[in-house]
Amino acid sequence: MYARAQGELHKARKLANSKIAINVTTGEGTSFFIPGAVAGIDIAPEVFFRKFCNVLIYPNATLIIEEKVFFNNYCSINCLGRIEIGAKTVFGEGVKLYDHNHQYQYAKDCTLILGKDDYTIGTIKIGKNCWIGSNVTILNNVEIGDNVIIGAHCLIYKSIPANAVVKHKEELIITVAK
Repeated sequence: MYARAQGELHKARKLANSKIAINVTTGEGTSFFIPGAVAGIDIAPEVFFRKFCNVLIYPNATLIIEEKVFFNNYCSINCLGRIEIGAKTVFGEGVKLYDHNHQYQYAKDCTLILGKDDYTIGTIKIGKNCWIGSNVTILNNVEIGDNVIIGAHCLIYKSIPANAVVKHKEELIITVAK
């Protein structure tokens, strides 16, 4: 287990509204950043974060991870509102979860005004026994049912019913020089 991440988890266990199982495993380079009081953290037993995962939980946010969830290398959880992950869900490498989006508007001259620290905050709920493929990004206000498979490289911006398979349809075109 990676000592720095375990130290961060030890500190997080002391926060009000925090329940983190002792047997949560973290790999090398995994980090937890919790800059203030949270609404709730509940990480169940046998959750495994492989190498270089990043978990950000903002003040007043809620993160719930049920038992036996596996995060492969380079996964990222960015929780500003509420994220729930069901038991026995498996994440491939590089999966990103964002329960928020930047607020933006256009000025009269069509100049983009982007609030660096201004967000529209939502939720993500992922059911039990799901398989989320490598490099999937899941955006805010999405609910994924139980037993869902999401193929590699999908951008999930709307809800998915239980027992569904989601694939990114892209045609691979190969031209051989003559």
